[in-house]
Amino acid sequence: MMKVIVITPPEFVAYEAEIIRILLCEGADRVHLRKPESSENDFRRLVKAVPEQFRKRLTFQDHLPLAAEYGAGGVHLNARNHRVPDGFCGLVSRSCHSFVEVAEYSGQSDYLFLSPIFDSISKQGYRSHFSEGQLLEAGHNGILGPKAIALGGILPEHMPLLGKYGFGGAAFLGYVWKDVTPEAAAKRIRAIRKMAESDKNGFTTAQ
Repeated sequence: MMKVIVITPPEFVAYEAEIIRILLCEGADRVHLRKPESSENDFRRLVKAVPEQFRKRLTFQDHLPLAAEYGAGGVHLNARNHRVPDGFCGLVSRSCHSFVEVAEYSGQSDYLFLSPIFDSISKQGYRSHFSEGQLLEAGHNGILGPKAIALGGILPEHMPLLGKYGFGGAAFLGYVWKDVTPEAAAKRIRAIRKMAESDKNGFTTAQ
């Protein structure tokens, strides 16, 4: 079964903590809190609004030093945040934009995002960097595997294809959050989970 990860939009949205709770209840393995322009107080406010029993399934992409304080289960490294904060014990993920980076950081990370696989839904003009042939070759050569999470323009119907390429899961942003309501979030994550559990994927990830 492929992993399903959801990344929050950079701006705060209405009912966001409730939507995060629904996503985790209805099929997301993890939710990444990505708020690059947020103040620490606003970030804290969102985290506190998420029920405590779900915080182990949150990954902080910003304000990483708060992860240990709030019991978050993961931190994410990228161009803004290069180092795991002192005192943090949990999952470490990382953003990658090439097969070279995936190979370089795989041994240092629990999982990695590779993007953009398809043309982005949320970022205008952010287009795929990879051809089907390149992705198939990377999977065949073992570069893609359980730790590799596809990001960028992902829709539920892409899950079987991503499994064919060798990805261990997918990360969703635009599909989940566009014009979202709590009801829409529940419907969308169920659709994703249904495809993630499909036997057509042909790829089993480490849990």
